[in-house]
Amino acid sequence: MERAEECEVGSSIDRAWGGKESGASADESLLFYCKSKEAEVKRINKELANIRSKFKGDKTLDGYQKKKYVCKLLFIFLLGHDIDFGHMEAVNLLSSNKYSEKQIGYLFISVLVNTNSDLIRLIIQSIKNDLQSRNPVHVNLALQCIANIGSRDMAESFSNEIPKLLVSGDTMDVVKQSAALCLLRLFRSSPDIIPGGEWTSRIIHLLNDQHMGVVTAATSLIDALVKRNPDEYKGCVNLAVSRLSRIVTASYTDLQDYTYYFVPAPWLSVKLLRLLQNYNPVTEEAGVRARLNETLETILNKAQEPPKSKKVQHSNAKNAVLFEAINLIIHSDSEPNLLVRACNQLGQFLSNRETNLRYLALESMCHLATSEFSHEEVKKHQEVVILSMKMEKDVSVRQMAVDLLYAMCDRGNAEEIVQEMLNYLETADYSIREEMVLKVAILAEKYATDYTWYVDVILNLIRIAGDYVSEEVWYRVIQIVINREEVQGYAAKTVFEALQAPACHENMVKVGGYILGEFGNLIAGDSRSAPLVQFKLLHSKYHLCSPMTRALLLSTYIKFINLFPEIRTNIQDVFRQHSNLRSADAELQQRASEYLQLSIVASTDVLATVLEEMPSFPERESSILAVLKKKKPGRVPENEIRESKSPAPLPSAVQNNVHVNNSHSKLNNSNANTDLLGLSTPPSNNIGGGSNSNSTLIDVLGDMYGSNSNNNSSAVYNTKKFLFKNNGVLFENEMLQIGVKSEFRQNLGRLGLFYGNKTQVPLTNFTPVLQWSAEDALKLNVQMKVVEPTLEAGAQIQQLLTAECIEDYADAPTIEISFRYNGTQQKFSIKLPLSVNKFFEPTEMNAESFFARWKNLSGEQQRSQKVFKAAQPLDLAGARNKLMGFGMQLLDQVDPNPDNMVCAGIIHTQSQQVGCLMRLEPNKQAQMFRLTVRASKETVTREICDLLSDQF
Repeated sequence: MERAEECEVGSSIDRAWGGKESGASADESLLFYCKSKEAEVKRINKELANIRSKFKGDKTLDGYQKKKYVCKLLFIFLLGHDIDFGHMEAVNLLSSNKYSEKQIGYLFISVLVNTNSDLIRLIIQSIKNDLQSRNPVHVNLALQCIANIGSRDMAESFSNEIPKLLVSGDTMDVVKQSAALCLLRLFRSSPDIIPGGEWTSRIIHLLNDQHMGVVTAATSLIDALVKRNPDEYKGCVNLAVSRLSRIVTASYTDLQDYTYYFVPAPWLSVKLLRLLQNYNPVTEEAGVRARLNETLETILNKAQEPPKSKKVQHSNAKNAVLFEAINLIIHSDSEPNLLVRACNQLGQFLSNRETNLRYLALESMCHLATSEFSHEEVKKHQEVVILSMKMEKDVSVRQMAVDLLYAMCDRGNAEEIVQEMLNYLETADYSIREEMVLKVAILAEKYATDYTWYVDVILNLIRIAGDYVSEEVWYRVIQIVINREEVQGYAAKTVFEALQAPACHENMVKVGGYILGEFGNLIAGDSRSAPLVQFKLLHSKYHLCSPMTRALLLSTYIKFINLFPEIRTNIQDVFRQHSNLRSADAELQQRASEYLQLSIVASTDVLATVLEEMPSFPERESSILAVLKKKKPGRVPENEIRESKSPAPLPSAVQNNVHVNNSHSKLNNSNANTDLLGLSTPPSNNIGGGSNSNSTLIDVLGDMYGSNSNNNSSAVYNTKKFLFKNNGVLFENEMLQIGVKSEFRQNLGRLGLFYGNKTQVPLTNFTPVLQWSAEDALKLNVQMKVVEPTLEAGAQIQQLLTAECIEDYADAPTIEISFRYNGTQQKFSIKLPLSVNKFFEPTEMNAESFFARWKNLSGEQQRSQKVFKAAQPLDLAGARNKLMGFGMQLLDQVDPNPDNMVCAGIIHTQSQQVGCLMRLEPNKQAQMFRLTVRASKETVTREICDLLSDQF
């Protein structure tokens, strides 16, 4: 019916724009032949003027002419033009007795009239007149208009009339159907519209109506009402079961008008099954429950029958009812026979040709696996599910297979499932790897009987998919190793062997640093893992790691001094090397300096007390499950994973008492309960001897570097140096070197990235991917050419990038480089040297011009200033060299103070040019700088000031 009405409305509009019936002139249809937007606007303005003159003319328009011009206005509005007249004419059409005129009037009102319009009272009165009409078509038009507008005013105005129409015995079926849907629409916007009391029973009894259309509409309404007030409408359960039973047991010939491809009333059946899922248990009446079980069994039996048609519509309708029935069986979770039958039925779908059916079967079996009645039955399909995980073409089906394996896992099959998931992880889609890592970690912990197996699993996870191992996972393995003496030696030996691999993931270095720092002495008796060998192995990874991991390794080294006094000198040499003034990282320098002094000043007893081994921790719940639930809300079974004495360990080197901040450089401060992350940490008198019941592992000294939430390999590179240069080595490690050459002109730039393979084997699946959101691309448009997927041993390839600055921006794009080296996936994220200063054009000016412009840019929004301490002893010559490379023009003999440095430049963007002035004032006595930036655009001042601060 709705489609027929749409066709009629379309034909009405078509006739209004030049159809034969309208008698319109040829130029009235010229709108369809406009060759430009300007021509269309001109044509529409001409037509609007004509319609306005017709409405205001002396000649009275008949109903057909009003309909014709209102139709034109409606069409113009749908083209995107504003309409500010014709509303009264549309309201007048509502009083017409002709269907086509009344229909156009209601359509115009539904689309164009605002609920705050002055005409709303007239409209409501016209609608009330139609609701009282004996013509069902007029009543339906009024109900459709109310539902389309759906405002609070409509709900209040018709809160009495619509329920009466719905339950009245004199109302025609087609009107009842529209009234139910209209009431549902108003209920969603105004829940208090539905009357209570005796109305509740009368609405529920619509489920017994003889007309299937009325029952279908009423079921949708009752389902919404039940969700809001289940107790009041609980009487619907008996009627819903009765109606469902009659539909399921009926022959398709009994419901001829509502049979869809030999399936009786599939839509109504699905709605009734969903309605019953609002209650658990569905019913406590034995008779009703028996009838419902019989109905569900009938649905399962019919699913086994040969199809009555080969058309896909038949199977879709049949399976829709079947899957909703299975959902109700799972929801009830009280009938073992039905649960087992449902599981067997779903098992047949696992091998079906239809991808959607396989997906739905896996999804439903995930829920069945959590039931005590059907868990064992689900496990019988384990081999098929593993095959689905490996062989399915659709990634969503593979992901659902992983979910099902996770759900069906128990102590009997845990090792097999975990091993299969580990095997698949090496080739799994990147989109599901992180979730798989979390699930493997949870299963390994939950069902571990031998914790050496658990350690092996987690270290394998890091080796296979290190980029996707979140902090919670490698924190957890440290917690468990610390709490179990029987596994400590094995963990130390295993992680030591893992660190000997030529390409070792940074997360492995972190785990190795913690475990060897605590338990390295347990394997020191073997000459192959002697103290000096352990130290050299860890330190060989040091230069490849991020600052946060380096800080962790320094903490490990100070622990080594306590465990292995014989290598004190070697470690102190490293501390001295990082304590010198040329160290690139001030925080690492501070930490190394404090550790050096601690190793020199403290006696052996004091050192042993300060660096005491980590104690066991109180019982706590694993944080990994919480992470998984956050990633997949509503799809993770409620499996609580508890491990005795397994809290998140604090850093093995320092807990609360040694802080690298200058104001907190003190030892053994038992009263200082400093908590850098807002976590509750109990005070402790020694560095390793505290405990923390929180779920996060924190290196208090390393936390200043921030948490590496991306878990990608953090390569050692310094993009800040490219603020002042365009060419150089952007990134380098033992496998890969990336060089960059770039040039910029006005708002355009071109970069060449040179990837060099430093190894003796090819790097395969070599894929650089630009990480730059669509929103950011509106400010900086970066295009990147594709490179060959294989980088041969010792070879170099080039990749060209072009950049267009559309408007100023704050960040720079990142490229994510992934490849396989000796079968191991590697991934690095590198920020491109594309900061906004690259689009500067140097500008020459004299002192008079400079300070005149400086004075003009004195508004609060046009300036930004920062005062900061020099990173090293003031080097004015070095600061001048940096400013010369920044892109602005360094102006000599402009500032009265010869030590001050001033610059001028223009940032070129596609949308505008932004003038920018900069002044850098050194204070030699205080060893500080004051940086002031002024520009004609507020965001530019902040961006340039942020880029330059702390660079001198």
